[in-house]
Amino acid sequence: MIKRILVIHGPNLNLLGEREPDVYGDNNIDTLNAEIIRRAEKSGIQCDVFQSNHEGEIIDKLHEARKIYDGVIINAGAYTHYSYAIRDAISAIKIPCIEVHISNVDARDSFRANSVIAPVCVGSISGFGFGSYYLALQALTEM
Repeated sequence: MIKRILVIHGPNLNLLGEREPDVYGDNNIDTLNAEIIRRAEKSGIQCDVFQSNHEGEIIDKLHEARKIYDGVIINAGAYTHYSYAIRDAISAIKIPCIEVHISNVDARDSFRANSVIAPVCVGSISGFGFGSYYLALQALTEM
């Protein structure tokens, strides 16, 4: 049973609300985090959030997660498309991870359609704005 989850936001997600609002919306990361935590608590789940623009910090957080959390929701940002190091960290921790993206990555630049982390995640959700995170939270609670 999922009791504690970690949400990881990758590079540039700290700029939500400022960066390409036509793609990512006008709400900031604090609004997103507050709603994720509210929804998790409503489901009886403890939720922590983490954001980093640095690949190594994301990997370190994933390694720590294996001993603390029952599941991870990760938006690896651009690292999704080329970070085999993050892919290997997800594979190594042996807890369910769900890949999320705010935008529909398949409808954007062609390089965004390739995810090196998707094969080691239990699922991927994209294109629903902040709702992608909420759907991932629901999926984890139903696992």
